Amino acid sequence: MFEPIREQIKDFRKIVFVTGAGISQESGIPTFRGKDGLWRNYDAMQLATIDAFYQNPKLVWEWYNERRKNIIAAEPNFGHIAITELEKYAEVVVVTQNIDGLHQKSGSSRVLELHGSILKIKCTVCDFREEILTEFSENPPYCKCGNLLRPEVVWFGEPLPQDVWQESIKHINQCDLMVIAGTSLVVSPANILPIYAKQNKAFLIEVNPKDTEMSSEMDLVIRDTSANALPKFLSLFKEK
Repeated sequence: MFEPIREQIKDFRKIVFVTGAGISQESGIPTFRGKDGLWRNYDAMQLATIDAFYQNPKLVWEWYNERRKNIIAAEPNFGHIAITELEKYAEVVVVTQNIDGLHQKSGSSRVLELHGSILKIKCTVCDFREEILTEFSENPPYCKCGNLLRPEVVWFGEPLPQDVWQESIKHINQCDLMVIAGTSLVVSPANILPIYAKQNKAFLIEVNPKDTEMSSEMDLVIRDTSANALPKFLSLFKEK
């Protein structure tokens, strides 16, 4: 599977992983797209907007509370664990589009969450922020200041947190290798991250069961799931 780069492994000192919904799906977390994208006959992509939230905060929070229960109960899979284990052999940074915290739960020490975290909440008006791992007693939940609380996630149409974005670009400009795992690369601006790495002459590996928007730009394409492929990738580093 990874035989073409066996001899190059020793040259990869800094690795950036760009991960998406595919790696979390293997831990039982549904994706927005495809057959998993409907919730009680609502299109999940339509619920993940600021307009939907203000039109019906109770409905949006019902959906997020169900997702939170599922995510809190989920465990990292072999893909997450392999990424964590790689820190023993190289500098590793994870830039993820996922909001589930599974990379941190697995033990990865440097995780940049482009789209925020469903495990965190923030006030829609004041500066209140907190990580909450339990159920809310009210729906929708309100801040002490009297205003609505919302998940600290990036909804469709909202900008990414610029501090996280800039730090991601910094690491990508420094990496020798980028591994794009479990993402279809259709969501902007995360889908331009491989371009930055390519410009920096980093080696690009895609791990995905299906073709993506950028498969033709990759140096190596692995048509498999992250949970199957990444432990084999890790084994090369153990051998070097």
